[in-house]
Amino acid sequence: MGRQRGAGIGGGNDEREQTLNQLLTEMDGFEGNTGIIIIAATNRPDVLDSALLRPGRFDRQVTVDAPDIKGRLEVLQVHARNKKLAPEVSLEAIARRTPGFTGADLANLLNEAAILTARRRKDAITMLEIDDAVDRVVAGMEGTPLVDSKSKRLIAYHEIGHAIVGTLLQAHDPVQKVTLIPRGQAQGLTWFTPSEEQGLISRAQIMARISGALGGRAAEQVIFGDAEVTTGAGGDLQQVSNMARQMVTRFGMSDLGPLSLESQQGEVFLGRDWMTRSDYSEEIAARIDAQVRTIVEHCYDVACKLIRDNRVVIDRLVDLLIEKETIDGEEFRQIVAEYTPVPEKEQYVPKL
Repeated sequence: MGRQRGAGIGGGNDEREQTLNQLLTEMDGFEGNTGIIIIAATNRPDVLDSALLRPGRFDRQVTVDAPDIKGRLEVLQVHARNKKLAPEVSLEAIARRTPGFTGADLANLLNEAAILTARRRKDAITMLEIDDAVDRVVAGMEGTPLVDSKSKRLIAYHEIGHAIVGTLLQAHDPVQKVTLIPRGQAQGLTWFTPSEEQGLISRAQIMARISGALGGRAAEQVIFGDAEVTTGAGGDLQQVSNMARQMVTRFGMSDLGPLSLESQQGEVFLGRDWMTRSDYSEEIAARIDAQVRTIVEHCYDVACKLIRDNRVVIDRLVDLLIEKETIDGEEFRQIVAEYTPVPEKEQYVPKL
């Protein structure tokens, strides 16, 4: 109802605009309509008509973000009231494990855990069901594990590549678990969980994340050679390109200097920005592309070096992963620490 007026191509009229005009008239604030409170909600504030947002129409605008750890804990307490939890289940641990989850995600999480508990004929929800439910909410339904084959070994090296690079880079989030059990579209998964709520992300952290995301492709190339590189890194490469481009165009973290060259605006909204224009010249566009390539190539070199330097521990972890199908983060870090002293990982902080 509150969508921007005059958004049709050529300025065509839309019957919804008459409703909005009437609504704005009723909300003009000149007549004393005492006892009437108007409350409205939207998840698309970018397409609202500007007249609705003028002072006096709505006296207060409240932005509802995803809850922080305290908010998640309180939401979980509400949804856990009518569910039987085992004594060892810590809602605080669940809240810490689920950064970025909304209230609906947390409700879904406990419902999935309850369904799994009933399916396994248990009396109470345990942490095992909670962990499986988190995986299911984030990544999708569990698939059938692959039989031991060449492709399973290749996927294992890919996932261990992500995990080993993420573990050895100081600025990277800690590994939570590595698994070969397919979920959704993914044949295997490596989970990283931030140790604290992250409002701001440093340049070193973004570089470490790019290197970690490239760890899978680096492992395939170093261990199996160019001919055996697979399409498994498609999603990783998309994520890497996006992060590197944002470093250059939005965060001013490149040789182009502290410039914001692209707005945060999403897709074209008809009637307002039908003609998209570039914020910079073709020369700057070429320099942006060169900077993005430089960042990605540097991070890829770091990932390949880490894979080559730690080949012995990688082989051992791959054999263990193929045997167990899942390795949790604590066990993973203990095995890596046997081969690579933890203080030495500081020398691998990526620098351009």
